[in-house]
Formats: sequence, C-alpha cells, structure tokens
Amino acid sequence: MGWTIPWYSSGGSDFNTDFGLTTGESETFGLSVFFRDGDRIFRTYFTTTRGVEALGSVWTFLDLTPLGRQEEWEDSPEGWPQTPPYQWWRRHDEYGS
Repeated sequence: MGWTIPWYSSGGSDFNTDFGLTTGESETFGLSVFFRDGDRIFRTYFTTTRGVEALGSVWTFLDLTPLGRQEEWEDSPEGWPQTPPYQWWRRHDEYGS
C-alpha cells in the first residue's frame, strides 16, 4: 500500500529476555512503541498479557504513538507534518501503482 511504517519483531532476541517476555522455554507477547529523535531512542509505551486485549484497530496503534495521528488540532513539534482529520488515509484501491 505504499506505507513506510516499520514493524519489527524481537522474537528470539535478548530484548525479550531483558524485558521479562522470555522465561525459560516460553515466550509471551509484548508490544513496545519507540520514538527516535536524532540519535536518541525513547520507549514510550509497553504492554503485555491482558494489556493487549484493547488493541485491535489501526487507530488504536496510531493513538499510542508519541505524535499520534498528527492532525491539525494536535500539538506536534515544528517541522512535523499535520493534516486535517482523515485527509491522509486511502483505501487499498486508492493507491497508485
């Protein structure tokens, strides 16, 4: 669809052990949200176990990110794009090739 949102998995890495998601032979689900500002990286959100039950829609994931949906009414830092609500979204058949 032309989206450039990076999604990563930490499965089988030391990251899961460091944050208590891998214990012995089992591994559980966890969701982390990060924000990078130049060379600095901030972990802005984390949930696991029953905390993930409320997650499901794309809107929920966007609202967990530090800059949200970046709509006009939001207080975004200078230089970060802001658009009128829902102007930026397209359905799958509205993308160019």
